[in-house]
Amino acid sequence: DIPGIVLKEGLLWNWQSFPEFMDVLAQRRFDLDLALQVPHGPVRVHVMGERAVAREPATAADIVQMQEMVAEALDAGALGFSTSRTLIHRLKDGSLAPTVTAGEEELRGIAQMMKRIDKGVLQMVCDYNGVGDDDVSELAMWRRLVKESGRKMSFNMVQTHYAPDRWRVLLDFLDAAHRDGLEMKGQVCSRPIGMLFGLPCSFNAFSGCPTFKGLAGKPLSEIVTAMRQPEIRAKLLTEIPEDPNKALLIWLRSFDGMFRLDRSPDYLPPPQSSIAAQAQRNGQPVLEYVYDLMLEDEGRTIFYFPAANYAYRNTEAIEAMLRHPCTVPGIGDGGAHVGMICDASLTTHLLTHWTRDRTDGPRIPLEFAVKRLTRDSAETVGLLDRGLVAKGFKADLNLIDYERLAINRPEPSHDLPGGGMRLVQRAEGYVATIVNGAVTYRDGTPTQELPGRLIRGPQHKPA
Repeated sequence: DIPGIVLKEGLLWNWQSFPEFMDVLAQRRFDLDLALQVPHGPVRVHVMGERAVAREPATAADIVQMQEMVAEALDAGALGFSTSRTLIHRLKDGSLAPTVTAGEEELRGIAQMMKRIDKGVLQMVCDYNGVGDDDVSELAMWRRLVKESGRKMSFNMVQTHYAPDRWRVLLDFLDAAHRDGLEMKGQVCSRPIGMLFGLPCSFNAFSGCPTFKGLAGKPLSEIVTAMRQPEIRAKLLTEIPEDPNKALLIWLRSFDGMFRLDRSPDYLPPPQSSIAAQAQRNGQPVLEYVYDLMLEDEGRTIFYFPAANYAYRNTEAIEAMLRHPCTVPGIGDGGAHVGMICDASLTTHLLTHWTRDRTDGPRIPLEFAVKRLTRDSAETVGLLDRGLVAKGFKADLNLIDYERLAINRPEPSHDLPGGGMRLVQRAEGYVATIVNGAVTYRDGTPTQELPGRLIRGPQHKPA
C-alpha cells in the first residue's frame, strides 16, 4: 500500500546487501532508536528470483545462500529473522507473498545457522493452520525449530473471526512451550485489529467500481464534488466492484461489522452502532446510506472494520491474551499499509482503556501495562539495556498527563516523499518524550532533537 512515488523519490538505492543498508541508516539521525529484522521475502527473492515469487521449494543450494545472507545481516547487527506464513499477505495481483508456503527444511536451515552463530531472534506471522495436530501444524513446526535452534521466538496471537475460540488453544500451546523451557511468546494487539476505509483512505466501498477508478488519485475535494453529481451516484450504486484481492472486496462491504470512527474514536463499538444497523434504523438501503455518509464532513468520514480480536463483540479474548505471562503487546502495523491501517494508537489505547477507562470488567494495573510495553518487550527481542528506569540503562522516558491522555481520530497526511499519503494519528497527554536523554517531543510537538540511532545487535545490560 506504499505509493510507488514514495519509493522512487524517498529511497536512495545506494546499497544492495543488508550490511550496506544498515551502513546507510547508521548515517542518519532519528527521533527514536531504530532496529531491524532480516525479512524472509527479499532474501528468498534475491536468491531464487522468479522461482521465489512462484513459491517453488528452495533447493539445498538455495538454502545455503539464504543462510549466508541472513548470517551476514545478523553479523552486521540485525536483531533477527522474520517471515510471513499468512494468506492475508498478498501481492497487488492477488497472489500469495513469496514466503507463505516455504518448506520446513528452508526454515530449519536458517534456524540452524542462527544456532551456529548464536545470534538473532525469530519472528513469524501465520494463520495457525492445523493447530492441535502435533505433526503438521504451523506452530508445531516452529516449536521444533525453536527447540533445535535454542533461539527466542515470537508470533502473532489474535482471535480470528473464522475460528473465534482458537486463541485458547494458542495460550495452551504457549504454556506447554514454557514448561519445556522454550522461549516462545505471543504478540497481542491491545484492541481489535482493524482496517480503515473511506475517501481519505486507500480503499472504500466503491474503490473497485469502474467509475470510481476514473476518480482515484484526484484531490479529495474533486472526488467529493464528482460523487455529489446524481449521474455519478447512480452509476456507483449499481456497478459491481472488482479487485484481485477477493478478501478485500468482502471486507469493504461487510457493513454489519463496520463502524463509523468519530473524532474521539471508539475501538470497541457495540453491534447496534454498525453501519448496517444504522442504515436499517434510517430506513435506507445500506449502500446508499454508506454513500451519503462518505460525503459528510467534506469526504473525511472514516469507517472502521475490526477484522480480528472482536468476533463476539467483547474483549474477553483480548484481556486473556494481554494478561497471559507468555505474551507481550505487539502486532501493530506502522508502515506497509499506510492508507488502510493506522496502529499508532495501540500503546495509548492500552494505557487509556485497559488501565483507566474500562467499565465492562476489571482494569489492568498501570504498572503491569507499563512493564509489558517496556521491559518485557525489550527482553523479547534481546535488547537488555533498556526498559528499566535504573542506573546504566538507556534514558528513554515518557512524561504523561495520565488523566488527560486521549486518542484522536486518524487523518490523512501528504507528508511522504513525492506528496504520498499516509494516515497519521495523534494523541493528547504526552507532556514530554525523552530519547537518549534528549527531549524529542513536548505536548506532541517535535523539538527537532534527533538523538535516535541505529541499534546494531542485542545490547546487553551493563555490568
